Amino acid sequence: MPNNTIRLILILGSVAIAGLLFFQTFWVIKTYDTKEEEFNQQVMISLRQVAEKIADYNQTDLPKNNLIQRRSSNYYSVNVNSAIDANILEDFLIRSFNELSIRTDFEYAVYDCASDNLVYGNYCSLTAGSQDFERSENLPKFNDLIYYFVVKFPSRQSFLINDMRTTVLISVLSFLAVISFMYAIWFIVRQQQLTDLQKDFINNMTHEFKTPIASIKIASDVLMNAGPVSEDERLAKYASIINNQNDRLNAQVEKVLNIAKMEKDQFKLNIETLELESFLNEIIKQERIKFDAVDGEITKPHLQEKIYISADKLHFTNVLSNILDNALKYRNGKPIAEIGVIEFQKKIRLTLKDHGIGISKDQLKRIFNKFYRVSTGDVHNVKGFGLGLYYVKSICDAHGWKIDIHSELNKGTSVILEIPKSK
Repeated sequence: MPNNTIRLILILGSVAIAGLLFFQTFWVIKTYDTKEEEFNQQVMISLRQVAEKIADYNQTDLPKNNLIQRRSSNYYSVNVNSAIDANILEDFLIRSFNELSIRTDFEYAVYDCASDNLVYGNYCSLTAGSQDFERSENLPKFNDLIYYFVVKFPSRQSFLINDMRTTVLISVLSFLAVISFMYAIWFIVRQQQLTDLQKDFINNMTHEFKTPIASIKIASDVLMNAGPVSEDERLAKYASIINNQNDRLNAQVEKVLNIAKMEKDQFKLNIETLELESFLNEIIKQERIKFDAVDGEITKPHLQEKIYISADKLHFTNVLSNILDNALKYRNGKPIAEIGVIEFQKKIRLTLKDHGIGISKDQLKRIFNKFYRVSTGDVHNVKGFGLGLYYVKSICDAHGWKIDIHSELNKGTSVILEIPKSK
C-alpha cells in the first residue's frame, strides 16, 4: 500500500476517532443530564402528591411558597403546616414513588419540634431483593422550616446509570470499536514499516547484484570464446554452466526490479501492436531449446488468419516465458505444453496447457500471491522465489487483461488469458 494512502488513512482515522469520542462523550453527558432532570421532576411531583395527602389527612392547608426544596442533588425537604406521622408518611412515599416508577432506595426523616432534631424514619428499598445499606447520619436540618420532612436518595446515581444501560452499552461498544480501530491503524503502520524495510532491502540487494552479474556475463562470454576453452570439452561445459546460471540469476533480478517498479507506481508499459502468430512462434523458438534439453514438446495450431493485439512486447514475452517455465518445473515425466488460441467477439482466449503435477484447490486460490510457491511435498528440486505468477498477474492487470487458472492434481494446469484484439 502506498505511503500516501497510509498517511491519508491515518489522518481520516484520527479525525474519525476524535469526532466519535467527542460526540459519544457529549451524547452520554447529555443523556445523563436529561435523565437527571426527569428524575428530579418525578421526585418533585411525587413529593407534592405526598404533601397534599398529608394535608388532607391532617385537614390543613399547604404553604403557598417553598413547598418542596431541592437542597442537593439527592436531598429534598418538604414543608407542611402540621405534624407528621412517620408511618403514614412512609406509606404515602412508597405508593407515590411506585406510581411514578421511581424504583430506587430512599430514606426519610421527620423534624420533631419538641427536640428540635430530625428524627430518622427508615431506609426503604424499592428494588427486588434485600440489599446491604448504610444509614445516613447527621441529616441536615433547616431553620427556615417548622413542620417538614426530608427525603434522600442514596443510590440515585446508580439508578440513573442503570436507567441508561442501553446508552452505556452502546457507548462501551463504541469505545471498544475505537480501540480496535486504533489497534488496526497501529498494526497497519507497523506492517507498512516492515514492508518498506523489506522492499528497501530487496531493492538495494538486487541493484547491488547488477554490477557483478554484468561482470560475470562479460567474463563468461570471453571465456566461452577463448580458443583453449572451446577446444577443451570439460572447460567449455563449465563456461556454459557459468553463462547459463548467470542469465538465470539476471532474469530473477530483473523480475524483482520490475515488481518493485510496479509497486512504486514507476512502471510504464510500452504498448505496441503485435501480430499474434509470429510473436508466439518467436516465443516457442526461444523456449523449445529448454524443452528439447529434457525431451519435451511445445505445440501450437496454425492460425487461419492474422490476429493483432496491443501489448508491451518485453513483458508479454516474460509472461509467456514464466508460464512455460512452470510447465518445465512442475512436469510429471516428459514436459508437454500446448498453446491454443480461440477468437470470440472482439477478444482472443490464449490458453497455455501442460500435463504436469497440477495444483490442489486449496493452493489454487493463493497461486497469484507474492512469494507463494506451490508445495511439492518432500521434493525440493523446484527453484524460485514465488514471484513468477505474481509478476504474470501484475502484468495482465496492467494491460487490463483477464487471467484465470484451471488445474487438477496429476493431470495438469491450464492458464487462460483473455486479450482484446487490436482495432
